[in-house]
Amino acid sequence: MTNVRWTVVALIFFATTINYIDRQVIGLLKPYIQEDLGWTEADYGYIVTAFQVAYGIGMLLGGRMLDRFGSKLGYSIAIVVWSIGAVLHATVRSVTGFGAARAILGLGEAGNFPAAVKVIAEWFPKRDRAYATGLFNSGTTIGAIIAPIIVTAITLQWGWRWAFIVTGMLGFIWVVIWWILYHSPKRHPQVNEEELAYIHSDDDQEDLENQDNQDNQENPESKITWRQLFQHRQTYAILFSRFVTDWVWWFFLFWTPDFLNKTHGVDLKATVLPLIIIYTMSSIGGIYGGHVSSQFIKFGRSIDFARKTTILLFALLVLPLNAVPYIENMWIVVLIIGLATSTHQAWASNIFTIVSDVYPKQVVGSMTGISSVGGAVGGALASSFVGLILEWTGNYASIFMIASCMYLLAWLILRLFVPIRQIKF
Repeated sequence: MTNVRWTVVALIFFATTINYIDRQVIGLLKPYIQEDLGWTEADYGYIVTAFQVAYGIGMLLGGRMLDRFGSKLGYSIAIVVWSIGAVLHATVRSVTGFGAARAILGLGEAGNFPAAVKVIAEWFPKRDRAYATGLFNSGTTIGAIIAPIIVTAITLQWGWRWAFIVTGMLGFIWVVIWWILYHSPKRHPQVNEEELAYIHSDDDQEDLENQDNQDNQENPESKITWRQLFQHRQTYAILFSRFVTDWVWWFFLFWTPDFLNKTHGVDLKATVLPLIIIYTMSSIGGIYGGHVSSQFIKFGRSIDFARKTTILLFALLVLPLNAVPYIENMWIVVLIIGLATSTHQAWASNIFTIVSDVYPKQVVGSMTGISSVGGAVGGALASSFVGLILEWTGNYASIFMIASCMYLLAWLILRLFVPIRQIKF
């Protein structure tokens, strides 16, 4: 990987890190805010649902916006919106106010992954995309690791409202750096013809022509419509696979601190180390998941075999999650949850890459957004469902049982309905 492409990956890695710092703050502060403002479990579930609904809407709008305006401007708009939403959390007190702030946050944060996947598709040949995706996607877990440290320190020093303000300001700083450093491959002053040839080395002629049109701004809008995308079964299968798995990650992100607090007596300060372990493991899974897939290709296996086999191998590792509610040793629980989060990140590295494998570059942003709507809808339904289940039963057993099976179901859907080769429109 050249220095220029390392810089590109680093930029979207840090954007993804900030993305996950901002979205995790409320999960970490839930016990504090719940005590201060008197939330019920169902109230918290509804607030998380507001984020998920807005996230789904943002995926539809953001993916299309990125394909129309390009990665540089589109990414900037998304981060400015979510940073405003993050800071607004500090100004509200009611459940409705938090729901509105979460909605603004979700609307902006939805743009991160369509933008990041689009950038990777523009800068990397297919054989390198899963690894590059794993690298930037590890920002999700680095953000989840850093967040407890930052949020705990700020909250104990200045109170929980300042945690939202300080973390929310990070996005504005990133946008300034992005505008200074980022250019598309054809416009980057440090990219020569040899580098461009490598980037496009496994593109077909149609994809190259579409990319040329976009770079020259002769065709700023994609010629491929959403209606055309939905004429292919791959679109429905990828969307459904996100529907049944993404909510599991949201569950870990928004409820793990509360689960450790309620079942093992872990307070905000003590939860830092378990969360660091969990999300360090998930970071390794994200990078290694992309690496395993890329290695299969380098060993001569097809892209279809590489992506699906990697997903199956990691899906098997999440099955022990079913035992978590019955284990008394907190550190064993932490390791099992860490293994499950690692599985999700390995899954994410490959499913994002599958989108760029199957669809032409000029609609990767749109298709990533559409597929992410499935995840957002699943997350929205699951957030209210989890809150209500906890309100009714007072325990997490049924939730962990369902979560443990979801990645095998997703693998089966992909295995049956998604041949991984580029669709011709």
